[in-house]
Amino acid sequence: MALIVSREKVEYINDMLVKREVIDNQCRAVSVTSLTLSLYILGEVIRIKKLQTHLKILLPDIPEELAEVIFSDRRICNEDYFEMGKISNCIIENQRAERVCFDKVIFKNVIFNKVNFSRLELTNVIFVNCDLSNADFNEAIMHQVEIKNCKILGINLLGATLRNVLFDNCYGDYATFCNANCKQVKFHNSSLANADFYKSTLLHVHFSNSNLDQIQLSGTKLAGIDLTSCEFRQISVTIEDVQGCIVSPQQAVGFSRLFGLIIKD
Repeated sequence: MALIVSREKVEYINDMLVKREVIDNQCRAVSVTSLTLSLYILGEVIRIKKLQTHLKILLPDIPEELAEVIFSDRRICNEDYFEMGKISNCIIENQRAERVCFDKVIFKNVIFNKVNFSRLELTNVIFVNCDLSNADFNEAIMHQVEIKNCKILGINLLGATLRNVLFDNCYGDYATFCNANCKQVKFHNSSLANADFYKSTLLHVHFSNSNLDQIQLSGTKLAGIDLTSCEFRQISVTIEDVQGCIVSPQQAVGFSRLFGLIIKD
């Protein structure tokens, strides 16, 4: 049975699928009482909420003063390494290279056009007001990275590894995170409509005030993932994956279809 809850109150849990008898019938089917189920769910919610309260993203550790780097005409080659610089107000385009590394770098007002950086490594990097739409960063490794006020429409992070990454106020519709491994990652005030998280690993990942409509989450375990502050009409997920996901009562009605339930007014 999936544990779909939104608040740390037993009375809300009992009413989350609108009809109390729905819960009672389900409980009888698995030989437990509704009170036992409610207390178990309540304990899980409190445990998860405590974890989320202490979730902290390690932000990039970058010196206040960085030298400006002229980058627009530079040809990037395999395994190039760039560190301690600020790249701003330019276009990086028609570039293809593998295992490029940026360490302690700030990108500001930079447009990435027709860029393919497979196995890119980003450590202590900040993107501000950048356009990374359709950039191909498959199998990238990102550690302590902040992406703020950026367009990441259709960005490809297939098989990427993300650690301590913050997406803040980003437009990331149709972004690809398939098979990505995400730990200590936060999506805040962002749009991820039609984004693809198929078979991704989400550990200590937080979605807040974001648009998740039509997001693909099949094959991705959602235990402990809180979606209550997010908006979506429909998401793609399997009944096995949704166990332990935290949703609002309104969102729970939509999820009830996974159980074959019919909600009556």
